[in-house]
Amino acid sequence: MALPHAAPAQPIDVAPLGAALGSTQSSALFKSAGLEVMRLVLPAGKVFPAHKVDGEITLHCLEGTLELSVHADGQERRQRLGAGQLCYLEGGVTHAVTGLTDASALVTIVLRR
Repeated sequence: MALPHAAPAQPIDVAPLGAALGSTQSSALFKSAGLEVMRLVLPAGKVFPAHKVDGEITLHCLEGTLELSVHADGQERRQRLGAGQLCYLEGGVTHAVTGLTDASALVTIVLRR
């Protein structure tokens, strides 16, 4: 069964989850022909493994602390993101995300067709 997505012009609450963080799972918020937006929830110590997508990505930490590992030019760079910080990645870049503390983030992906 497909997960429900928001309809065009429908408000979506992306406020920090606070006390509900521990009981909330990652979810897709909407997907169109050119853009996908999801809320990524990572408990402390959980890793979203290394992967890449064709389109550009933003990772906006909503709460907690995340570590973004970027693999480019034969090197791995690590960047810590705290609540309110946003990071942009070009398409095709291998990356992984780790929850340093319980955390949630808004992820946007430009879809390449």
